[in-house]
Amino acid sequence: MITQDQAFIIAILSATIAMFLWGRWRHDMVALGSLLACVLVGLLPGADAFVGFGHPAVITVACILVLSAGLQTSGAIDAVAHRVIPHSAGALKTIATITALAALLSAFMNNVGALALLIPVSIQIAHRLELPPGKVLMPVSFGSILGGMTTLIGTPPNLIVSDFRAQINGNSSFEMFDFSPVGLAVAIAGVIFVSLIGWRLVPPRQRAGTESFETSAYLTEVRIPEKSKAVDMKLRQLNSVLEDADAQVIGMIRGEVRVFAPNPFYTIHADDILLIQAEPENLASALSSLNLKLEEDVHLPTSEESKSKEQANQIKSKKSNNNDKQDNKLALESHEVTLKEFVVLPQSELSGRSASDIRLRTRYGINLLAISREGRHSMQRLRTTKIKKGDVILMQGSPLSLSEFAAQFDCVPLAERPIYIPNKRHALIAVCIMTIAVGVAALGLIPTAISFSAAVFAAVGLRIVSMRMVYRYIDWPVIVLLAALIPVAGVMANTGAADLIAKFLLENVAQGHVVIALTIILVVSMTLSDFMNNAATAAVMCPIAIGTANNLGVNSDPFLMSVAIGASCAFLTPIGHQNNTLILGPGGFKFGDYWRLGLPLEILVVMVGVPMILLIWPLTN
Repeated sequence: MITQDQAFIIAILSATIAMFLWGRWRHDMVALGSLLACVLVGLLPGADAFVGFGHPAVITVACILVLSAGLQTSGAIDAVAHRVIPHSAGALKTIATITALAALLSAFMNNVGALALLIPVSIQIAHRLELPPGKVLMPVSFGSILGGMTTLIGTPPNLIVSDFRAQINGNSSFEMFDFSPVGLAVAIAGVIFVSLIGWRLVPPRQRAGTESFETSAYLTEVRIPEKSKAVDMKLRQLNSVLEDADAQVIGMIRGEVRVFAPNPFYTIHADDILLIQAEPENLASALSSLNLKLEEDVHLPTSEESKSKEQANQIKSKKSNNNDKQDNKLALESHEVTLKEFVVLPQSELSGRSASDIRLRTRYGINLLAISREGRHSMQRLRTTKIKKGDVILMQGSPLSLSEFAAQFDCVPLAERPIYIPNKRHALIAVCIMTIAVGVAALGLIPTAISFSAAVFAAVGLRIVSMRMVYRYIDWPVIVLLAALIPVAGVMANTGAADLIAKFLLENVAQGHVVIALTIILVVSMTLSDFMNNAATAAVMCPIAIGTANNLGVNSDPFLMSVAIGASCAFLTPIGHQNNTLILGPGGFKFGDYWRLGLPLEILVVMVGVPMILLIWPLTN
């Protein structure tokens, strides 16, 4: 008979999973709502609600993110990548090498960071091999996911699984390389499959790159006639009028001065030349609404006429208000303007915001020219279009402004980057710190969370990472997600709800067979991780796995290991893992493209994973 508490937690868990699958709310907000629901219905004391924020697994994840940032910014990973990846080999060898490198890197650092470093190199490789970018990007993404399951710190699900083992085995958690025998076998099999066969299954999508954006077809120079309605208007007023025609001013020429991303408070003068971006079919309405004319149709004044008009404009400018002082200074003048593509990282602050929301022009002096989403590009209503993670955005600005923008908002340039090592000594120290932290934790000299916390302390003390980097590179949504779901998972175990679900699976699906039950736990974990966060999947499935083992009277380790493997294998959709989202735009992929390689890869994981789990982890205690 189901109890009231069990009914409450099953209802909360069902609603939580439904919200995860719906995707309307962020995962961390859903997890926090689940935690608060448990408190409100009396399943969890208020004093214990936020103990998850001090949980060792949460602390370790945060530390790994910071140390990974130190490896990236020091240039150590860039140097390794450019030395290892062949520059003249064929498709099979090149894809195999870069996929294996992604797997190796993600075993010891944040796999999203590892993939971000390899995206520009992957696109360059695809261009050299004359392949669609996705043919290289998807194998690299899947390789980085496979590599994460090989060590304790490779992915958050492993840390969560290790903690659940500690709870039932008297603080005896999984050690650093306990995941390696099974994880390494699965990863090696997966990398070999992807390298030999898998990349050929990837749909040959062409992303909307710089060439296909065709920006030149949408840019038009327009001169302001003396009788135009635009004379003496503020640029923001002009843009407001042009907005109805899906047009925008992205540049301005006044005399010999050229300005990109002009300030909205500039006052427009007669004979100014505006560079307007508009769809061809809307260009006529954009011009007629303000009595503007194309530059080639405007009479070009003689030098004397230009001189007299310039003098008149100067007199008029002196009489205008203080905002017009910016017109004389034209602070954003720059003759070095470039176009560059960026992919928006999953943790970017751009996600869910538009160019208008962040005041892209006034704060950064940059133009947003186009957005590519799932291989299709759009230039309509760019100022108010909400940018999504995985989008490819085409930006115009000075190289310095673009670099600063990309660093602040976590965007990855899609062009090849030069090897940049700010300080070779820092790169060496960063590698040594990570190696020592892994070694100390592996030997069990001190707890894992303490080992990596000390490593972060050392990295900050030796100035490998700054205090600003510490707080910036921690993926706070993931931290909140983990901290909120760990107490919820505890409620599942304490109320007996996990045992109840386990009994249902055993009686109705596995029918008492241990191997079938183990396979079901693996497949269910894998399926959930395709549609919801992998850390959330591990937190939900671990109590069920332990309950299943208890009902069968066998060792829980194989079942926990099946959760670890399954929760890490999100290959069917672009939303199950951040790496899959990251390649969505650069690869030009659609939602349904992932299963073509992902489904056979998940079948392979089950075929290799289940026998290896049974071989390495005995069913008897």
